[in-house]
Amino acid sequence: MSNSLLPVDIANKVGALYEAMEVAYDVVAQELSFSCADCPDNCCDSYFQHHTYTEWAYLWEGLMLLSEEERGEIVKRAADYDLKAKEAIARDERPQEMCPLCADGLCTAYKHRLLICRLHGVPASMTRPDGQLFKFPGCFRCQEITGDTEDVVRMDRTRFFQEFIQLEMEWLGVKRQILPKVKLTIAEMILKGAPDFSYCK
Repeated sequence: MSNSLLPVDIANKVGALYEAMEVAYDVVAQELSFSCADCPDNCCDSYFQHHTYTEWAYLWEGLMLLSEEERGEIVKRAADYDLKAKEAIARDERPQEMCPLCADGLCTAYKHRLLICRLHGVPASMTRPDGQLFKFPGCFRCQEITGDTEDVVRMDRTRFFQEFIQLEMEWLGVKRQILPKVKLTIAEMILKGAPDFSYCK
């Protein structure tokens, strides 16, 4: 199976954007003297949905670097995750299951992990296109450092989301008007396989 789903220039831009996120994250983390080291929790059981074909394809480029056996185990964990997540949602509960990419506490697709996986942890803010500002307090461990104060350094997520949308538009072009919107967990991205645009004319 080929591991080239994205055009090389788009894949390179995704990688560069992820690196920029890590720099911005580290600036805030250092300012707060915050670290994930020795944390008793694992935030990989947080429930997130993801929204771009670009990240979906980039994740699959990472999965295709693994052996068939490793991918098979990930698919099994994804099926289990998906079942339990849907059962929790049916009970009107927020799912809290370990990400199927996680094995022995480590991400098996770490270099290809998604945007929110990279941004979660430190306090952050984001401004929507309509101008509405959202603030995120960070994980429980970070909140132990910052307390209840609003006057805390935050990572601005806005440009990262904007740049991903630009990449999505650059890559998909007019297909973006045909394709259904993405609203998938990592487990669903795994179970559905890599994005397929063969039906787009």
